[in-house]
Amino acid sequence: MISFNHIQKILTDNNPTNIEALAQEASSLTRQYFGHTISLYAPIYLSNFCSSHCTYCGFHSHHRIKRFKLTDKEMNQEMKHVADQGIENILLLTGESYKVTPLSYLMDTVTVAKQYFPNISLEVHPMEEDEYKTLFLHGVDGITVYQETYDRERYKKVHLSGIKADYDFRAGTAQRAAAAGIRSISLGILLGLSSNTSQDLFDLYEHLSFMEKNYPGVEYSLSFPRIQKIKGEDFGKVYIDDKTFIKIICLTRTLFPRVGINLSTREKPELRDHALKLGITRMSAGSNTSVGGYTLKEPQQQDPQFDIEDTRSVKAITTLLKEKNLDPVFTDWRRIQA
Repeated sequence: MISFNHIQKILTDNNPTNIEALAQEASSLTRQYFGHTISLYAPIYLSNFCSSHCTYCGFHSHHRIKRFKLTDKEMNQEMKHVADQGIENILLLTGESYKVTPLSYLMDTVTVAKQYFPNISLEVHPMEEDEYKTLFLHGVDGITVYQETYDRERYKKVHLSGIKADYDFRAGTAQRAAAAGIRSISLGILLGLSSNTSQDLFDLYEHLSFMEKNYPGVEYSLSFPRIQKIKGEDFGKVYIDDKTFIKIICLTRTLFPRVGINLSTREKPELRDHALKLGITRMSAGSNTSVGGYTLKEPQQQDPQFDIEDTRSVKAITTLLKEKNLDPVFTDWRRIQA
């Protein structure tokens, strides 16, 4: 049974002895259920066109940036570059534009991606069940969809227009994807977007518990990105410090021993290194959050979705993991062709 009071107590308890005990428990459970493995992945941004106005996002529809969508040739160039770094798990992302990046475009993208990556996940606009079914049959393994915040009032204030402003449609995305056969689903909240972190965590945990009960065949993971500056501008409601962030990771592991926990390059290298043995099972490496950012645009020309803190290469991250006696995993899933 998940308790709001327990979550709140953990987040507000700054007793070093209690924090250390929580960290030790989380570390032990991680080794028990995941061994010493850390899965690596990278994102590729396909398009920054967006029809939603989400105040905290660098791609939102009212933001004056140069809009850009990759062509087949450009996709091949970006994907080949990432694959050449050793990455086999890819996360393909777009802004939320049903018109510019419709199902047909996503299918074309997956067709290209299958030439380079055995494991393909999408973080795009929410869709209907039949569309997820089509993508699954075409080769999509995973879907990432963050509710951002479960506080309806706060959600309404930061999602001003577009399909993403529909709280309930977004909240039902994981169910539609699971019903369509999607193998892995990643849920999450944007830490700092809401002022009540304990409540957001409680609601996320409840959502995950519901999914595990009703769709037990899916592999679930959680992400806790902290709201990040965009070209120096801050959009956070509250500040989530490093100690609280680590406690959230450890608490999540103790409540959900078998669930994957992701860590992105939003976080500084030293924090990512510290978190590795405390609950993290999957991390990005060598990332870029701009469309065409790997090979097509110079840094000064890029319009990122958010600023990256850890710029280390895939090779550097792999070396680090081995030095820490962790096993970098580039893929744990391959489709068997009939």
